[in-house]
Amino acid sequence: MIRIPHTARNGDVHLAADDLGGAGGDPLLLIMGLGVSRFFWPDGLVAALIDTGFSVASFDGRDAGGSTRFDDAPAANPVTALWRRRPPAYTAEDMADDTVAVLDALGWRRAHLFGISQGGLVAQRTALRHPARVHTVTSFAAIPSDVRGAAVLRYVRLPFLARLTRMRHPAGRDGDVAAGLALLRAVASPGYPFDEPDARRRVERELDAGLPSGVRDSRAQARQTGATWHGPRLRELRAPILVLHGEQDPLIRPAAGRRIAASVPGARYVELPGTGHDLPREIWPAVVREIRARAG
Repeated sequence: MIRIPHTARNGDVHLAADDLGGAGGDPLLLIMGLGVSRFFWPDGLVAALIDTGFSVASFDGRDAGGSTRFDDAPAANPVTALWRRRPPAYTAEDMADDTVAVLDALGWRRAHLFGISQGGLVAQRTALRHPARVHTVTSFAAIPSDVRGAAVLRYVRLPFLARLTRMRHPAGRDGDVAAGLALLRAVASPGYPFDEPDARRRVERELDAGLPSGVRDSRAQARQTGATWHGPRLRELRAPILVLHGEQDPLIRPAAGRRIAASVPGARYVELPGTGHDLPREIWPAVVREIRARAG
């Protein structure tokens, strides 16, 4: 896949973005999950979206991939960051504004947004804060945008999260690869085979780009989860929204997706059988079909 790099700016924050192809199609911006980079999107899924008439781009949110990092800011871990009373490194509004900065850098006045996990949360909040810039939202495996602090934990499977935090791997590239594969295997879909060669390619190309392992950077993840939201309630979202959630998501309970859909007038909710907290190739046709139908 040919990537055309772009750099967006939101004040002092630089955001690494890629045009992935489909020039002339409907603009679709992909927003990846907690801590990891744009290199984790499956190439086959991107190609399928382009084939259905989208012009596709992706980017690294702040504190991820090749974008500005806040390593000097205090942070604990992604769970305790939800309720510790310490000044956040930045706000959730800043993260939504980053998305719009990327649209500006790409020359897109409006776009469809497709976010997974934390990226789905950012997509919801971008549509709430900047409604004139968003055509539609697809939120996959995400929590509701207006759930704050420890209330997030009602949607998170804590035993699974605790198991993730106990994973240990040696320092160096081999350890980074092992950590990335362990995470992708842990969140994989029980109903489908785990595609280890594809998972390895995605982990290794992040490292080959000279980027730090987002899977291992719990402090950056904590800064992202600790970013507080002061914006509109989810019920005020007016962009057409598609809510996708894996029936067997080991990390985020499907109740989160159902709550999003119940909160937004006209939302469409699709629960994907056999699917975990990932995007196995077997569900790509259904995902692309649903996004294309929502986009019109």
